[in-house]
Amino acid sequence: MSYLRQELPPITLSAGECDRLRRLVDAAADPSQKTVAFLTREIERADVVDPSQIRRGLVMMGSEVEFRDDSTMKVRRVILVYPNEADVDAGKISVMTPIGAALIGLSAGQSIEWELPSGGWRSLTVLDVGETGPNAA
Repeated sequence: MSYLRQELPPITLSAGECDRLRRLVDAAADPSQKTVAFLTREIERADVVDPSQIRRGLVMMGSEVEFRDDSTMKVRRVILVYPNEADVDAGKISVMTPIGAALIGLSAGQSIEWELPSGGWRSLTVLDVGETGPNAA
């Protein structure tokens, strides 16, 4: 059985990305939905920095991320995108999904655990982060 870690890993967001994510959760149809609440919590606890201070290896919008599901040990590679760009078949997952909300702001080597909307717990570990931003392939 999983349990919630007492300390969440530190996360970092650029100021512009943080503002856009805040607008996204503010516009959500159901602000009480667990994923919206989870992403809101992540935004509120993030260290918000100027874009010039963003370091390589940070999961941002447009990042290609390799992560491991710590329950199944399955490794996946996805690109983190805004909801209108999501395409599961192309490996593009929305930041408004539980996995997307968990990944934003993490760095390689960090793990996070969260409660699933259906109950139960899930944990993932970021293994690698590719290029980030709008020019990422």
